[in-house]
Amino acid sequence: MKVRQNNRIVSVAAIIAVGVNSDGRREVLGLDIGASEAEPFWAEFLRKLTRRGLRGVKLVISDAQEGIKAAVSKVLCATWQRCRVHYMRNALAHAGKSGRRVISAFIATAFAQDDAQAASTQWRGVADQLRPKIPKLATLME
Repeated sequence: MKVRQNNRIVSVAAIIAVGVNSDGRREVLGLDIGASEAEPFWAEFLRKLTRRGLRGVKLVISDAQEGIKAAVSKVLCATWQRCRVHYMRNALAHAGKSGRRVISAFIATAFAQDDAQAASTQWRGVADQLRPKIPKLATLME
């Protein structure tokens, strides 16, 4: 986002952490603004959260930004997973505007499977079917 700093307009990273508590409710854990989304910024943000009492983090879901991935493993010792919404945005960028709904529905069939094995099989099948027409998307899915 753009902010005014020392009489200049500059770009900054505004981040917010949302967690799910043991009751299944979402809670805002913290927010911060920094010069970039590099690992040092994320690491310090996560350290602040732990100093404020954040414990027991098992999974962090975010975009595929390298800074947060590195900071999560170092500071929280938690598993990282790519956000499904961010993944779909990246995936659909490879499809033309007219094909986005069809591609989205096709990929969503993998997420609708009953177990991990079926989802994996469906995912590979979708990638194989997309490969002739949209090879970059098939490569992304791999």
